[in-house]
Amino acid sequence: MSSTAALPHAPAVNRPDPVSVGTIVWLSSELMFFAGLFAMYFTIRAVVPDLWVTETELLNIPFSATNTTVLVLSSFTCQMGVFAAERYQVARTGSLLQFRRWGMREWYVLTYLMGAFFIAGQVFEYAELVHEGLSISSSPYGSVFYLTTGFHGLHVTAGLLAFLLVIGRSFAARRFGHQEATSAVVTSYYWHFVDVVWIGLFLVIYVIK
Repeated sequence: MSSTAALPHAPAVNRPDPVSVGTIVWLSSELMFFAGLFAMYFTIRAVVPDLWVTETELLNIPFSATNTTVLVLSSFTCQMGVFAAERYQVARTGSLLQFRRWGMREWYVLTYLMGAFFIAGQVFEYAELVHEGLSISSSPYGSVFYLTTGFHGLHVTAGLLAFLLVIGRSFAARRFGHQEATSAVVTSYYWHFVDVVWIGLFLVIYVIK
């Protein structure tokens, strides 16, 4: 018997998906961007702390908490869509009321609607604050408030566009396979990221104030 025949079979090498790795690396750079926004917020707060006593009284905490809850819950609906994508179930197999039989498409549509609700709530909040006299140019607090929350809102909007692309691709593809499932999964990475960032922003801006 040859020596090569006696060697045990080598285990299969599971290489990481390059799309997933690239997305994680990109999100790391986005994390640095938001870290810079947090640093700006705390720096300005240290310079003019008196503004945080008066201007934060204009914030509608219950409304923002409700809006935040919707966004956080959208992470759970998004993850349900990921589970469906991983088993290559693109659409529901039962009635619309049978949530357990939903596919990736239904969960992602619901996630999109919840994210759109959050953005609409943020626009409403901006309109109310501007009406109360707090604008991006009214004070340093106004500037840092709109910059931090506004940039996050742009990231949420980008996530909504990504959901539309994934949902549209699920209709266009002849067969929902590995590439389509990977697109759904990496979109969830981004969505979970913006949700976690918002939790930090909410705690800093609305709770700690």
